Amino acid sequence: MTALSNDDSPVYIKLRGTISAAILRGDYRAGDQLPSVRALAAEHGANPLTVAKAYQSFQDDGYVEVRRGVGMFVLPGAAEKLRIAEREYFVTNTWPRVAEHINLLGLDAADLLERDLA
Repeated sequence: MTALSNDDSPVYIKLRGTISAAILRGDYRAGDQLPSVRALAAEHGANPLTVAKAYQSFQDDGYVEVRRGVGMFVLPGAAEKLRIAEREYFVTNTWPRVAEHINLLGLDAADLLERDLA
């Protein structure tokens, strides 16, 4: 499951989105260590078990590896794999809702794109 952010999402999904965005921006590159569970929990006011669940999902998806006693590290190719997964999620789940909302409001998608790029 992926999604960069959604206010209605569970906390672990929001945390996952935060870390996903950081990896995609290059804040964390292949070989970089992610913040400890406790540090990230403190930073975001979250329960450490919730952070651990978010990290576990990254490990399950093959974006990070755990080095026992050392921490969690971003794997080579994680950013590109994550970008592909996020694009797929956006196109199949997010974009249809956005497009529906654009049409419902009678907006012109081309005008919106120009406005955003200006």
